[in-house]
Amino acid sequence: MQEQITTIYCLCDDFLRAVGHRDDPQAKMTAAEVMTTALVAAALFCGNQERSRLFLKGHGYIKGMLSKSRLNRRLHSIPEAVWQGLFALLAAVHRQMNPGQGYAVDSLPVPACDNIRIRRCRLYPCRHRAGHRAERGKAKKGGAKGRGQKAQRTDEPFWGYCASKRRYFYGLRVHLLVTTGGLPVEVMLAPGAEADVAAFKSLPLDLPAGARVFADAGYLDDQEQALLAEAGDIALVNQRRGNCRVQLPPWVRYICLCQRKCVETVFSQVAAAFGRTIHAVTPRGFELKVYLTVLAYSILA
Repeated sequence: MQEQITTIYCLCDDFLRAVGHRDDPQAKMTAAEVMTTALVAAALFCGNQERSRLFLKGHGYIKGMLSKSRLNRRLHSIPEAVWQGLFALLAAVHRQMNPGQGYAVDSLPVPACDNIRIRRCRLYPCRHRAGHRAERGKAKKGGAKGRGQKAQRTDEPFWGYCASKRRYFYGLRVHLLVTTGGLPVEVMLAPGAEADVAAFKSLPLDLPAGARVFADAGYLDDQEQALLAEAGDIALVNQRRGNCRVQLPPWVRYICLCQRKCVETVFSQVAAAFGRTIHAVTPRGFELKVYLTVLAYSILA
């Protein structure tokens, strides 16, 4: 644990010095110490910043530790460009450590609340709180239960469906691009209802020529596949559904299945770091905790 905390602090301090960040002379805690407290909470305490604050203060890692409310304000005052720049620095290192140029992409659902509490969710308010039960009853009486429920949820940007678990969720999706060794390269947070292929088009895909990206059937798009091959010399290898007309050869299907296991392993470790619940009172706080968990995993991977 001591090595992990020291690694996080040294990386944050060196990065802030490299970008020319200067702290206020009257500040009791430096920005590197604030970032370290948040990243240690995401890596070792399931995102509980109060436990991280008390641990670092009690064991003498940070002597001038701020109070809970003041630390929260200092944390939210750090620009998002700082977190993104730190992740981009790690991503550049991870790309250099991947000589095979193999990558895998997938999405992880992160629910903001249970399905039964969707109408009472305050982080991302549901648009149909009052008429939710009435519309659901009409959908059941209509005979087409599946079509009625899906039509009801199309206008809810945070109401998504997880095909692997066969259940709906209300929250965000973490779209993550990792190397075949399980090192994160690109990350993006999107609403739960956004399709995987639509979010994939928003990724920068700053990959070298000749890279191969393995994805599941949710990222299947022939036009996007042809565009990546023509513009960036990037091969997008998608798994195919059973009813698809064009199927992959058996050896390509086997390679794609094996290569995609790395991103599933990363998601299992990131989901375990979230803990049972993610406590937040604002959307930015919820998204920041999710992003910090991925960033902490990228540092200690």
